[in-house]
Amino acid sequence: MAMEINILLVDDEAIDLEWLRRRVAGSEHLPLHSVRTATSGFAALKLMEQHRIDIILSDIRMPIMTGVEFARKAKELNPEVEIVFISGHQDFSYAREAIQLNASDYLLKPVGDDELNEMLSRLCSKIKQEREQDMSLSETLSLVNQELLLRWFNESAPGQVETHVQSVLTSYLQGASAVAIVEIDDMAWKMKGWSEEERSAWSSNASQFIRNFAQEHNLGMVIMTYDYHFVILAAVQEQHFNALLEELIRTFYQQFNCSITIGRGMYTTEAVKLHDSYRQAQAALSIKWIVGKNRLIQDASEWHPKERIASDLEEIVDRMLKAMLDYDLTTIDDCLLQLFAGDSPLSQKNDIYDIIIRITSKLHADLRQMNEHLYEILNWESHQPFVLFQFETVHDILSWLRRRFFELSERLYLKRQRQKRKLIDEITEYVKGRLDQKITLNEVAAHFDFTPNYLGHLFKVETNSLFSDFVGELRMKRVCELLQDPTKKVYEIAEQAGYKNIIYFNRQFKQHMGMSPGEYRKKHKI
Repeated sequence: MAMEINILLVDDEAIDLEWLRRRVAGSEHLPLHSVRTATSGFAALKLMEQHRIDIILSDIRMPIMTGVEFARKAKELNPEVEIVFISGHQDFSYAREAIQLNASDYLLKPVGDDELNEMLSRLCSKIKQEREQDMSLSETLSLVNQELLLRWFNESAPGQVETHVQSVLTSYLQGASAVAIVEIDDMAWKMKGWSEEERSAWSSNASQFIRNFAQEHNLGMVIMTYDYHFVILAAVQEQHFNALLEELIRTFYQQFNCSITIGRGMYTTEAVKLHDSYRQAQAALSIKWIVGKNRLIQDASEWHPKERIASDLEEIVDRMLKAMLDYDLTTIDDCLLQLFAGDSPLSQKNDIYDIIIRITSKLHADLRQMNEHLYEILNWESHQPFVLFQFETVHDILSWLRRRFFELSERLYLKRQRQKRKLIDEITEYVKGRLDQKITLNEVAAHFDFTPNYLGHLFKVETNSLFSDFVGELRMKRVCELLQDPTKKVYEIAEQAGYKNIIYFNRQFKQHMGMSPGEYRKKHKI
């Protein structure tokens, strides 16, 4: 990768600033990547928070925030930045302050082209040399040394670190360092079905992206470990380290449409405590299971889980089953949240899997009592709950269960609707075949093995009418059909439709049709 240097020009005089920008940007022989400008110290600091800046050329006398004040804050943001002051005021006090700030140079306006180019060339050469030294420092950690360092990190009681590894750690610990562990999320199932070449190519791209990010932002040393995990030794101040890790999480997702989770340990200047920092990073990453992924987790010690399964599990599952049968998705969701994310959330995977097996087993047993089969309805193998072992967080499991139980509720609802419709159709045919007889709700309920109350309720819900009205409607339809035959007498028709009293029949027909049977025939020219 070619060396790229970013320059920031700061001057409250817009004309001077533009003239300086043109001269700097026109230096084609310099390895300049970008030349940015700002008309105040405040604007310049904001740019530094958003972009890596290697060299600053700043007017020393500016209103509100002077160049010296700006330089102090700029050094806090990036101690490695090279600062050159430019001023038209030949005042020794300014030069003295520049010296105290360890400024790289102090130029007087008007600055000649040769002087400007010589200064920029010198600073670019210095930055190039420092970057080569940093790269050389990183390369001193060979694969063998990386393995030694990781073994030391993973020792339960840290012994003496290898001398040649200690020398590398020392360079990081001079300004304090910390350990962060990066984990690429969900790779176990995302790569399912990928060829070995596809896995290798993706892993290589992801690893290179993380390494490039660390190099471009001076983040620190990156060591790839196992199963899409990376260890980072911080080379920046703590507040910048956190911000850069957050930025890594965001940009990685943008690049790969895949999230990463980072656990971070404490900052320290002692090698032994750096081992503790690694342990803290591991502990922080371990609670991803509970707190979720695609985030930076800094402290696992403040999280104190409750380790009990809901004592009212049976009651909650009963309520959830009723909600499934009623197609009440809101209550299903409430029950799941109560089980997995309520006042007593579960933290251990074994507890989670245990409660899932208990839920599905109880649902299956309850549905069997209703002549339903959980696994057949969902086309679900009885061992499929173990698919949940692939998930990395409780939230993933909860989302999966929510989808499957919503699906179960919908299928149960549709199946019950079809069954009810089929039952109504069967009862209709049964009643039609006996319209010439006396038909009672008790008789029909007994024939179909229901209680009269249930059957009466079912008819009210499904047909929006009482059973007696339903039978009356069928009788009238039969009467109208029979009246189409002019050879049949009205009293014969009444008898065939189950009316034994002709006067009652006439009254019912007129009430239902708004006319007598004779008028009905005359109207329809029968």
